[in-house]
Amino acid sequence: MRKPTRREFVQMVAAWSGWMPVATLRQRQGTGSAKRIVAYVGTYSSRGGQNRGQGIHILEMNPSTGGLVPKEIVRSESNPSWLTFNRARTHLYSANELADPSTGSGSCSAYAVERVTGSLTLLNSVSSEGAGPAHMSIHPAGKHALVANYGGGSVAVLPIQQDGRLGSASDVKRHQGTVGPAQPSSAPTGSFAISGHDRPHAHMIEADPSGRFVLAADLGLDEIRIWRFDDAKGALMANDPPSVAVPPGDGPRHFVFHPNGRWLYSLQEEASTIITFEFDPSNGRVRGKQTLSTLPQGFAGTNFTSEIALSPDARFVYVANRLHDSIAWLSIGPDGALTWVGEEWTRGDYPRSFSIDPTGGFLFSCNQRSDAIASFRINQKSGALTFTGQYTPVGSPAQIIFLS
Repeated sequence: MRKPTRREFVQMVAAWSGWMPVATLRQRQGTGSAKRIVAYVGTYSSRGGQNRGQGIHILEMNPSTGGLVPKEIVRSESNPSWLTFNRARTHLYSANELADPSTGSGSCSAYAVERVTGSLTLLNSVSSEGAGPAHMSIHPAGKHALVANYGGGSVAVLPIQQDGRLGSASDVKRHQGTVGPAQPSSAPTGSFAISGHDRPHAHMIEADPSGRFVLAADLGLDEIRIWRFDDAKGALMANDPPSVAVPPGDGPRHFVFHPNGRWLYSLQEEASTIITFEFDPSNGRVRGKQTLSTLPQGFAGTNFTSEIALSPDARFVYVANRLHDSIAWLSIGPDGALTWVGEEWTRGDYPRSFSIDPTGGFLFSCNQRSDAIASFRINQKSGALTFTGQYTPVGSPAQIIFLS
């Protein structure tokens, strides 16, 4: 029998995922007695187009097998594509990309988490103060949420009330500056990864581990903005210098801090690169020290990166490649420098993001165009990924996070 091509395999999996019964998934989980972990999946859920999610999907994860079983759905047509917890994990917050017709702005929602069952109760929603909120995080002090509006080119600070509800923005910064060129400086040979350089596009916002500084990646401006944070006022104040640039057209998308607070890894969407920065936690200044491709040596063609994350033991950096449809891993050296180690096919099309479960044993790839989440076991010694054979059908998955 002829071995199916990679494209044919992906198409078959997408077809299977649409009708695979929950009973089959339960059989794959096994009957182990390990405590299950609750998972939440944000999706693209607005009607029309290619959006097939239904809101926030709640699943159970078996930490022994990496299996996921659907539990319930918090239905929403607002495209809750990004999710985050407060530190105590008593509340979940979503960035909702669907625009309010009257304002053109997206929204952010607050949910109370029922810790035993994992069920969610909607508390309230407020304006994100910009179109297309693509990322949201909670400041380490726990009193403010931070949101980046991709379509609106702005970032906002949202106070968190004592009951977990969100307040109206205490500060909004609308990015201005000169947009980068359409063609990335550092892209692979033959790349047509050209998008996002028409205007400012805030793609991510997060505080450094100390909470003294807040950084925001702007893909259109090819820079990472750096703010000093006033926790009493919920205000962003420009640092000196106020930003750090990446090569023109490369398009910074997401970044991640090392737990030591001194190393910052920035992922460029258009160039498919990781830049290792030295971060000074005393003054917020950033200095670049290394740039590596996220793709195997010799790759030519188009790719868009999506997500970057550290292993729980901070020994490896993982990154997702869309169109190449792979997760690559790089080892972290004693000075923070990276070494490309390997990559694994995502078993699906267009990995929008991925997450590592709280045990550090599994990585889950949200394959947006395949309408499924694929599970991989992590070799914690080498960092290597091995496909578990398990797919979980979820329409247009964007992100998965875990409650334990």
